[in-house]
Amino acid sequence: MSVPGHVVIVGASAGGLTTLEALRRLGHDGAVTVIGDEIHPPYDRPPLSKQVLSGAWHPDRAALRTAEAIGLLGADLRLGERAVALDSATRTVTTSGGMSVRGDAIVIATGATPRRLPGSEGVAGVHVLRGLDDTLRLREDLEPGRRLVVVGDGVLGSEIAATAVGLGVDTTLVGPQAAPMRLQLGDEVSALLGQLHTDQGVRLRLGTAVDGLVVSEGRASGVRLTTGEVLPADVVVIAFGAAPATDWLAGSGLYLDNGVVCDSRCLAADGVWAVGDVARFHHEHLRRSIRLENRTNATEQAMLVAANILGADRAYTPVPYFWTDQFHVKIQVYGTPTPEMRFGVVDGSPESGRFVGVYHLGDRPAAVLGWNMPKQARQHRQLLLPVPVPPKG
Repeated sequence: MSVPGHVVIVGASAGGLTTLEALRRLGHDGAVTVIGDEIHPPYDRPPLSKQVLSGAWHPDRAALRTAEAIGLLGADLRLGERAVALDSATRTVTTSGGMSVRGDAIVIATGATPRRLPGSEGVAGVHVLRGLDDTLRLREDLEPGRRLVVVGDGVLGSEIAATAVGLGVDTTLVGPQAAPMRLQLGDEVSALLGQLHTDQGVRLRLGTAVDGLVVSEGRASGVRLTTGEVLPADVVVIAFGAAPATDWLAGSGLYLDNGVVCDSRCLAADGVWAVGDVARFHHEHLRRSIRLENRTNATEQAMLVAANILGADRAYTPVPYFWTDQFHVKIQVYGTPTPEMRFGVVDGSPESGRFVGVYHLGDRPAAVLGWNMPKQARQHRQLLLPVPVPPKG
């Protein structure tokens, strides 16, 4: 494929903006159209559940770039336009506002959509947290003394619970795992995280599933567990995962299976790429197809896709990475640990509140975790890099 003149980017968050910036940095001076379904200019999502929700940051501080910086990129930025269809054969995007735009290259960066409890739509006091407006609505509801139930014991649910209890909200975290983030951290570290939440005042009701909401006069009044018990609530946050935003791609001609399925170059079809939470790509080092939901992946993948659009031929082979800030603890994870892996501390100690641990699958290091030791965790990350194959001869 020749170097494209017109690039259409669908999605105006970190992945979409980084694609645009990388294209310009690499010398692309053709037309770029960026379509975003929110009216807000591109902003950062990780601070939403922490600094913005707590009120420590004004929402404007989450902006990824100033209006002036975005203007200098010379793109046609169409905010408040939701993409509703793609014809991958002609590379034509149609929006809810009736716009139809054809590109020489298409980049899909539509992210993910929060999952919801059945029957929760339109119920007052029930929230999801994905965008800036979600965060501001939830912030208004988190008055001191109110009873909050967070449904979901993964990264987002744990972060929201940590932030809310710091605001003086009576906070309960509920979910099916034995400890917060067990699937991401394993037994040892998730138990430490659970103790941290308990010490800070979060009630943990884990190891049980949610059956539904209790609604009184149109407002949530409780969360019903599968045991029949009802947890009283004035506010409920549903935070048990998100699905890749691919509904608009039905009939597009793309292969959809837990995301937009791509090759190792993040190419989904001729002239069509995907980046960020929506992209499921073949990882050549891991030898399997994966989808990563985190800010670092969205930007790193976008930079590679921009290069490939302009003629590079590079495989995307990242060391998976995510981080979370809860209370006074920063947790960083390289690789993809699972509860079945053997975990051992290699630096510091849990008792000191600072340590690095390595997860092993058999005899092979498979993941690295840092608990308030970011520099040391990055150093141990080298254990996960593929061993170079020496040249023949």
